[in-house]
Amino acid sequence: MYEEPQDWPAPGDSVSLTPQQEPSDQDVETSLRPRKLGEFVGQSRVREQLELVLHGALRRGDQPDHVLFSGPPGLGKTSLSMIIAAELGSAIRVTSGPALEKPGDLAAMLSNLTEGDVLFIDEIHRIARPAEEMLYLAMEDYRVDVVVGKGPGATSIPLELAPFTLVGATTRSGSLTGPLRDRFGFTAHMEFYTPAELELVVRRSAGILGVDLRDDGATEIATRSRGTPRIANRLLRRVRDYAEVRSDGAVTREIARSALDVYDVDEIGLDRLDRAVLRALIRSFHGGPVGISTLAVAVGEEATTVEEVCEPYLVRIGMLARTPRGRVATAAAWNHLGMSPPEHAPGEAQPSLFEE
Repeated sequence: MYEEPQDWPAPGDSVSLTPQQEPSDQDVETSLRPRKLGEFVGQSRVREQLELVLHGALRRGDQPDHVLFSGPPGLGKTSLSMIIAAELGSAIRVTSGPALEKPGDLAAMLSNLTEGDVLFIDEIHRIARPAEEMLYLAMEDYRVDVVVGKGPGATSIPLELAPFTLVGATTRSGSLTGPLRDRFGFTAHMEFYTPAELELVVRRSAGILGVDLRDDGATEIATRSRGTPRIANRLLRRVRDYAEVRSDGAVTREIARSALDVYDVDEIGLDRLDRAVLRALIRSFHGGPVGISTLAVAVGEEATTVEEVCEPYLVRIGMLARTPRGRVATAAAWNHLGMSPPEHAPGEAQPSLFEE
């Protein structure tokens, strides 16, 4: 049965398993990003579809359709946008939805694009509504109307734009308005990676970073990475640190396990906060149901942190159930903590995941 290590690092020392990009990730992620479509690991269906869209447009000499990537963070949406620009031999301009608060901000960016450029808008569902409405005309007719003045004396000046390809990325496709979604010619949904695909990601990153990664070490890291390449690369860097300081630098299964125990990551990718949520739900509330706000207070975190960071993965692996009355621990969660589930616990009672 899994036992938590006794000498945990301080809370601030634990490796983050949130799939959102952190400031410390930015420079390293840039060096690890694939440059071409053939180098991109995983998402085979999306890669095949995207290749047809891009190469078909290149053969015809046309501008490719606008592209929308949706899916959880950390799966490669930004990397694919960079690859699109590289495959087209074009420059890319990068911005985000929250940065486009006014139509003038968007008009200034669009007017600086040259023919064939790629404009990447991350978190496009958060773009301000006035700027979004300006984007409609720009995507369809490569034109924007700039309003000068206010009131009855206001004048609309049409501004012609160079043909460009817009690439949008969103983690909440349901938040996109219908008119904006309909203007994308190609929409792709990114799926979580399998452990085998994550092994390829980790091996590729290890080669770039110069890490002596053994096959069993790659497997161990991949199985704890929550199906997300960004988390896999983050864990690889932390295991590398442990291997260089506490061993000879080679990352084997034993070294990876010891390192990830130090950083609070268990064998299925749960971290300290994930387990705290499950313990509070089971021990304090007898498995639920309980509201998310009450559960967050029990673990000393903000409700948004529990809901956006912990809950998606716990639901996906079947340890947490969302019901109209609140959150409920499944039989798998009881087993994972080494306790017998009650008869009313949802899911099938199974042996603990860590029993030998």
